[in-house]
Amino acid sequence: MKSYQVAEFEAPLVLAEIDTPQPTGTQVLVRVMAAGVCHSDLHIWEGGYELGHGRKRLSLKDRGISLPRTMGHETVGEVVAFGPDAQNEPGVKIGDIALVYPWIGCGKCAVCLAGDENMCLKPNCLGVHCDGGYSDHILVPHPRYLLDLQGLDPVTAAPYACSGVTTYSALKKVESDLGNPIVIFGAGGLGLMALALLKAMGGKGAIVVDIDARKREAAIKAGALGAVDGNAPDALEQLAKAAGGPILSVIDLVGTPSTTQLGFDALSKGGKLIMVGLFGGGATWALPLIAMKALTIQGSYVGNLRETRELLELVRTRHVAPIPVIPLPFAQANAALDDLRAGRLIGRAVLTP
Repeated sequence: MKSYQVAEFEAPLVLAEIDTPQPTGTQVLVRVMAAGVCHSDLHIWEGGYELGHGRKRLSLKDRGISLPRTMGHETVGEVVAFGPDAQNEPGVKIGDIALVYPWIGCGKCAVCLAGDENMCLKPNCLGVHCDGGYSDHILVPHPRYLLDLQGLDPVTAAPYACSGVTTYSALKKVESDLGNPIVIFGAGGLGLMALALLKAMGGKGAIVVDIDARKREAAIKAGALGAVDGNAPDALEQLAKAAGGPILSVIDLVGTPSTTQLGFDALSKGGKLIMVGLFGGGATWALPLIAMKALTIQGSYVGNLRETRELLELVRTRHVAPIPVIPLPFAQANAALDDLRAGRLIGRAVLTP
């Protein structure tokens, strides 16, 4: 099979041709039909994360990731083979078109057994710690990680494995406040996904903050209540005016010092800041205000398998419109990463055979 791999950090992906693996045990072999290109892939490609405040950069080695690595954690494909111990598992059969849940843990610890494998301390995430979907085929460790798409389009559904469940999980953390306008930082693939899911969840709407005018325009077209330039000197005043009342929920899908500071400043007493984005840097919050305003700052990392199932059911029952996708052949994987890093993409690039 052909795989596009990170062989050296910040160097172009290389095309590797290897024998197509044969599934063993509970493994399932899936022929890849679509693989989303996520901003998290950039951090793998670049080799790490900036922590700010003069701290040592968090490297992939620190996260237990080695090279070469086939990225791709937003994968849809066709089931083509089972290992001998997987054949009797219910719910999946040869020929099924499935979304691959990638946020896999050790499967044995208390966290995994409670259903929160995305929080496991010994992760085996597909496309991150194990090879993923930038390839002809992907090995999935167990049939339970395959979610039947039931007629959903493979290309537009692929982002649900990351941008979908990530934003859904973040929105659930502020679910009690969805009757009021919330603030969302970032109008890329995650931001547009969040707007679609917010509407499906019955939310009043969101004011979106982005420094790119094209992305702000896309957010408005996607139903945002308003769009604010985060670099504007009066951005805080614009947010307050657009909200028309206290801002109690901010979801930061970017994660830079400037976005977190503006989000922090926008919150009213008792507000909650949900941190999702991994762009990098350090926070600059005034610590006394966290207590004085009784603020909650909470991280949200992707989502669990249960939430992914809930998400797909929401998409089906509420007829959630897919975010804009740009289908590209696998041979253009490097161009897709370049465009993503340069901020040229509106929506999501999805690699296809």
